[in-house]
Amino acid sequence: MPRRGNDSSMVWSSSDGDLRKARDPKTVKRQTSGPVKVRREIAGRKGKGVTTVFNLPLNDLEIRDLAAKLKKRCGVGGSAKDGVIELQGDHRDTVIAALEADGYDVVRAGG
Repeated sequence: MPRRGNDSSMVWSSSDGDLRKARDPKTVKRQTSGPVKVRREIAGRKGKGVTTVFNLPLNDLEIRDLAAKLKKRCGVGGSAKDGVIELQGDHRDTVIAALEADGYDVVRAGG
């Protein structure tokens, strides 16, 4: 009798390999398409602007390391969560220059 719907007994996937082996989500690289994007956002921050960097082809640990480097370069605070780096203030030019120097393909997103 054929099974229908979601088959939870699957143990191998051509894209993920052996599904029985647990993977640390912090080491799994994000699937991105296109260049790294840098934009300024103020929505939901009471008018305070932040510079966001997203679409990075890195895992969570590498994103945190890059965030620390960018925060130090700009001399500001910020955070890295869910694949997005947030830096306090408008530092788009500095961030774009730093990322291009590291070999990333970077574009300015938004207005």
